[in-house]
Amino acid sequence: MRIEPNTIKHLQEWVGKTEVVHDQVTVAPINCLAATLDYPDLVNSSEPTALALPELWHWLYFLPHARQTEIGPDGHPQRGGFLPPVPLPRRMWAGGRLDWPNPLNPLLVGDQIEKVSTIESVTHKAGRSGDLIFVLVRHTISNQAGLALIEEHDIVYRDSPSANEKPIVPTPAPQNARWTKTITPTDVLLFRYSALTFNGHRIHYDRRYVTEVEGYPGLIVHGPLIATLLVDLVRQSISNCTLKHFEFRAIRPSFDLNPFTVCAVPDITSDPSGKTIQVWAQDHEGWLTMQATAVLN
Repeated sequence: MRIEPNTIKHLQEWVGKTEVVHDQVTVAPINCLAATLDYPDLVNSSEPTALALPELWHWLYFLPHARQTEIGPDGHPQRGGFLPPVPLPRRMWAGGRLDWPNPLNPLLVGDQIEKVSTIESVTHKAGRSGDLIFVLVRHTISNQAGLALIEEHDIVYRDSPSANEKPIVPTPAPQNARWTKTITPTDVLLFRYSALTFNGHRIHYDRRYVTEVEGYPGLIVHGPLIATLLVDLVRQSISNCTLKHFEFRAIRPSFDLNPFTVCAVPDITSDPSGKTIQVWAQDHEGWLTMQATAVLN
């Protein structure tokens, strides 16, 4: 499929579109994700405390509420609402950047929260495998004390693979990790994370769809799930740390066919203070699948 200039111009009419949603930081999603990741409960449900929400766990809130009749063939809401109606079949979370501007104002259990989302840009690129459309969405999340989180979310749309498409040459992962954790991405784990984030995208739980329609070898591990595991590794390896900045980029899909490993090491070369952490995920063959940087307060 080739994207015509008039189509690109039409999609760019979505730039500046804004959506505002409200939610509350409740206990149940936190403990459900903790159970899904094989952690102990983080909050005592009978006596909930003002626990600071772990970084990236805000993705448990502000969930989409598209009605069943509004769902498209890939499991996502039909296109043309808040997001532009990009006429390419594959949609992926390509990466993002997050900033916590006020360390004294974390999101806490019980907080009433507001998210303001804005389409910042819609850009077209011609890649080796065809046209790509990148949509940049900016989110600001506030609680009763003010701004708590700024997030830029990169979404990429692409065509289905062609029969003669050559695979992208993989990148070897770094070999200097100080902290590591190996994850076995079972189909139950992927299903539970999809359920917790109300994500109907069939590539994460429908094996027939992902292999026969989208042409992948197995179920795809959610990019946000991998990013969450990267940040959790940093939090669990460095006591009492909080994040100031985190950015990540998906390099290569991870599938449920084999374990993968999340890794981290302080970047002493660029930051002698030890507050900049290089973080990445690698597959069972040692190929880089996600690259990230965490900056601590």
